Amino acid sequence: MTQLTDRPADAADPARPDVGRALLAPRSVAIVGASDDARKTTARPLRFLREAGFTGGVYPVNPRRETVLGERAWPDIASLPEVPDHVFVLTDTARVVDTVRECGEAGVPLVTVLSGGFGEGGPEGRERLEELLDVARRYGVRVVGPNSIGVVNPRNGMLLTANAAFAEPDLPVGPSFVASQSGSVIGALMTRAKARGLGFAGFVSTGSEVDLTLGEICEATLDDPEIGSYTLFVESMDNAGPLARFAAAAAERGRPVTVYKLGRSDAAAALSVSHTGALAGEDDEADAFFRACGFARVDNFEALIETEALQRRIGPPGPVRADRIGVITSTGGGAAIVVDQLETRGVTVARPSPAVFRGLAALGLDVAENLIVDLTLAGTRHDLVLGALDVLRSSGEFDLVLFVVGSSARLNPELAVSAIAEAAAAGEVPLAAWALPDALESLRMLNDAGVPAFRTAEACAEAIAATLARRPVDPAVLGTRDTGAAEAPARTLDESDSAVVLAGLGVAFPAATTCDAAGTPAAEPAWPVVVKALSDRLPHKSDAGAVVLGVTGPGELAGAVRTITANVAAHDPTIELGGFLVQEMVGDAVVEALVGYRVSPTVGPLVMLAAGGVHAELYDDSTLRLAPVTAEVAREMVGEVTAMRIARGFRGGPAGDIDALVDTVVAVSRLAVTRPDVVEAEVNPVAVRPRGQGAVALDALVREADRS
Repeated sequence: MTQLTDRPADAADPARPDVGRALLAPRSVAIVGASDDARKTTARPLRFLREAGFTGGVYPVNPRRETVLGERAWPDIASLPEVPDHVFVLTDTARVVDTVRECGEAGVPLVTVLSGGFGEGGPEGRERLEELLDVARRYGVRVVGPNSIGVVNPRNGMLLTANAAFAEPDLPVGPSFVASQSGSVIGALMTRAKARGLGFAGFVSTGSEVDLTLGEICEATLDDPEIGSYTLFVESMDNAGPLARFAAAAAERGRPVTVYKLGRSDAAAALSVSHTGALAGEDDEADAFFRACGFARVDNFEALIETEALQRRIGPPGPVRADRIGVITSTGGGAAIVVDQLETRGVTVARPSPAVFRGLAALGLDVAENLIVDLTLAGTRHDLVLGALDVLRSSGEFDLVLFVVGSSARLNPELAVSAIAEAAAAGEVPLAAWALPDALESLRMLNDAGVPAFRTAEACAEAIAATLARRPVDPAVLGTRDTGAAEAPARTLDESDSAVVLAGLGVAFPAATTCDAAGTPAAEPAWPVVVKALSDRLPHKSDAGAVVLGVTGPGELAGAVRTITANVAAHDPTIELGGFLVQEMVGDAVVEALVGYRVSPTVGPLVMLAAGGVHAELYDDSTLRLAPVTAEVAREMVGEVTAMRIARGFRGGPAGDIDALVDTVVAVSRLAVTRPDVVEAEVNPVAVRPRGQGAVALDALVREADRS
């Protein structure tokens, strides 16, 4: 996607009032290229607007006709009796630029373009794109699209779209605004939600995003008091910067965001020379970005519709993860299904204490002490369901109570379902529900009462897991999104120079000196030592036999130099060695870690923690965050890497210096703010020594942008 740049200052602000208003609440709209043939795509917007009862001005523009669908047609924008706030361009590609120019001359603030052929159509398309961008800059017109299927606001009947799904009558309204990079998805979400009795506050198909990006469009709607949350469908991370800015503003206003992203490509690995790049694929980068944004990311399309209600009910994430899930049910088999789905997503159901079961017994409920509270047939009694829910929610043991409803959800919603709906109004602990049978009326009843209710066990578990995975947003981290270094040519520093860069940030290295080709050290080594070749062309020295361990004296040092020289010559005779690193050996590591850093061309600086050593890629045991990170975030990362459990005294083994490892992760992440020219960096392995003895980087690699 190409983003419009170098706009006038007043036109560059995506949140200025006329853009937000023109998008969803225009006083008047024009449809350029409106067709008189009701069967055609280009006839839909006018028909939809009229059928939905839009009360603003509507002006079909078609110079070839006197009327369109029985209404007066206007020959061009200049002839309209007023300047429309929003123009939908449905013309052939060849006419789009002239139409946008007409809009600019008339003072139209916002244009949505349906047509394609801008940038994606070879040289001619790229030339057409540049012309479109030039016209938009000149007149300060903001553009949604091209390739946008339109914008919808069901609250006021503003159905400015060619998506056939919006022929549906009586569109329900809800609090969430949908922004999608796929045009067909907005119709799919609407129809699926409508079947559930759920609605949305608006829809936009962002198209090619040559000007207004998904993040900017959402940002422009933040002052709309009727929008309480956002639902995003993302295909590309090319415009992550504006999305990060929106995320910070949405978090400040307490507006939760649910996101579904297509694609799990690892193409980014090919851009890197370090293990970090090989481990951090494009989707991993996107995941780290969404986490920093505080978004709930789901991989289940049904959950994309249903998660926002759960997010709003639970509220914004706090500094302490609230993930004590209590499960109560009238069907043990159904509860087992959802518990299984939760567990596979890393969510552990909390076992009620004996006190909870005593409280249930006091109500006359004979419930076996178990992981779930299974009411069996008592789960069909309204009064007992109310009492059981009160016991669980008042116990102080749960952050969320999930009720799995059995067949009564379909046959007798006045029983358990009505009790759950009634209970929602009292108590601070949120309720959620999943119905084992297909029970749409019960789900509508629950949602209307403010109980997030799910149609499938998979969507229920996905929504809970994604909501619990959210973290508070740090605007400072989201503001560090400089991707410039990733786009510049880069050069690799040798290990000695790399260590200088990282040591300056606080990374600890062993005592070291250098020696020449004769094995003469520049200073007395701290024997025993490891000897390594120094060359910016050997990022992975072990692959070339350029490392010798356990060297104990001067004679062995000279022999190690000869061995390395011969090995490198056999590996690649064109490599000229610039000397040799003579480094103190560190042999008491509890575990080895990898701490990496890279600047993604889409989401900016990232820091990684992974299992270390030469087999780091084989283990595929890693976690990723946007950089820089705090000590709290770094400690969370340590907890997510399986290999780091060894440092916690696994099976009675020695505990490692986790505090020192945390400090190392934080130090490497500071490259994001101290060295914007660094494209990539890695310390691997980091020897995590016994508790209190530190963590030492045994190898280092830095690549920096070469701007010469």
